[in-house]
Amino acid sequence: MLPVKKPTRKYHTLEEIRLRKEELANAIQQDSTKFSSLWNQAFIKREGSTKGEYISGLIANSITAIDAFLLIRKLMKGYGTLFGKSEKKSKRKH
Repeated sequence: MLPVKKPTRKYHTLEEIRLRKEELANAIQQDSTKFSSLWNQAFIKREGSTKGEYISGLIANSITAIDAFLLIRKLMKGYGTLFGKSEKKSKRKH
């Protein structure tokens, strides 16, 4: 996809440049304010968690960790090692 060329403005006086600079500064400030509010909403600390919610989160994380461990164990058993590197040494017959 080709980039879209935006029409460029031609400035004839310093006053036009100053006005454009102020417009851009205002737009940047508005974007910064919007970005800050979205960032803060994404990382809100939840104060109202109860003991039950804490324990249920702990159990859910534990189940996920155990599931990941069992999956890795099953893959290692089925494929030997990860990424095709074998640690087994070939046995020579005398």
